[in-house]
Amino acid sequence: MAQFLLSVHSVEGEVRVEPTEEQMHRSHQLLGEVEKDLKATGAWLFSARLSEPGAARVVRESGGDVLNTDGPFAEGKEHLGGFYLIEAEDLDAAVAWAARVTAAIGVPIEVRPLAGFEA
Repeated sequence: MAQFLLSVHSVEGEVRVEPTEEQMHRSHQLLGEVEKDLKATGAWLFSARLSEPGAARVVRESGGDVLNTDGPFAEGKEHLGGFYLIEAEDLDAAVAWAARVTAAIGVPIEVRPLAGFEA
């Protein structure tokens, strides 16, 4: 088994149609089913939703000093909103899980194998 990061991305300021209450309920239901299935099959390792990018702190070494600054590391409109760490047979299986997540929440999911955890 290999391990994969399914990262959930959002775009700041992207105009999206506000979902109805019923659509939100359905999205949460679908996502709950995906997470239940991930756990039932042993594929789920960990997942988390992240706070807004403005809550981030960047810590770096510079000339022997440790500096920290407000805001996300990458200055841009696209941000990581959350992630799943899963175990899957191969990339195709990980992509299948990502397809279910994106269908549930309607945002892009990047699938990336973890280095050193290949099948």
